[in-house]
Amino acid sequence: MNSAKMKKLVSQNSIWLVLIFMVVAMTILSPAFLTKQNVINILTTESITGILAVGVMWCILSKGIDLSPGALVAFTGVVTASLAQDFAYGASRLFPNLPDIPVAIAIVAGLVAGTLFGVLNGWLIAYTKIPAFIATLGTQLIARALALLYTNAYPIPELKPSLKAVAQYNLFGFIPMVIVIFVIFAVISGFMLTQTRFGKSIYAIGGNDQAARVAGINVEKNLIKVYTWCAFCASVGGILLAARSGAGNASVGVNYELDAIAAATVGGTSHSGGVCRISGVIAGILILGILKNGMMLLKISPYVQQVCKGAIIILAVVFDMRKNAKKA
Repeated sequence: MNSAKMKKLVSQNSIWLVLIFMVVAMTILSPAFLTKQNVINILTTESITGILAVGVMWCILSKGIDLSPGALVAFTGVVTASLAQDFAYGASRLFPNLPDIPVAIAIVAGLVAGTLFGVLNGWLIAYTKIPAFIATLGTQLIARALALLYTNAYPIPELKPSLKAVAQYNLFGFIPMVIVIFVIFAVISGFMLTQTRFGKSIYAIGGNDQAARVAGINVEKNLIKVYTWCAFCASVGGILLAARSGAGNASVGVNYELDAIAAATVGGTSHSGGVCRISGVIAGILILGILKNGMMLLKISPYVQQVCKGAIIILAVVFDMRKNAKKA
């Protein structure tokens, strides 16, 4: 391999070199870091954020943004939980006369409720030309308010064991299902990104939407698909969080969208549009997870943790802008 190819390979995978450096550094600083239980804890904790990240990266790739996933996590969680309470503990507080509903239907209801917000986001952005930041900020506020109104700000406890098992079951006795589901979503998103016409269309739209139109790509239709997929990922995350915690809560999911955007950004998804690699996004998720976990093990103040996270995001964007400027 000549030096030019080596330089290109290192440049493309620099985020993974950063990840390896962090793993080595944390292993040296804390013997408890590289243990089986701690590694599983990191992956479990970051899996829901990861599912959101592999959804929101599509919005960033199309030169947009989605600020609603955190609110959708809460909204879909309470909708699903309200329909999947365990009647062995008495009638549902929200629906006293509700018949016993299968968990599968409760999950579908939550997915549909959350995904419809994605359709709305996509339609607003594609056809009214409202900036994505404003459109999704509005739907974020609406979804959060609806979750609070729906539950009167009370948690919904006592969920059916079959719903809780969706997130609490351990595959092979030690791999939490949330990790498995995250891996499935990462694989699906990666496949769509690289092997489908839809993925190639979003790359084109993010690079230059006018050129994409000239090439025959239906920009509006594809943008609706992008935001629908993002909302679907957030809806799955909301159901998993409710199942994992054993309750639906309208106050959860605050700033989840920012963590997902941060992971995608650190992973190399360009806010200028048209640049994204699923491997980079996964590395970004792991980097932020290791940073959070490592600083907790080292007993570093949570406020300092936020400072470090913010600094990393800023540096990632600066690096991305400088790299794009060189290409131009």
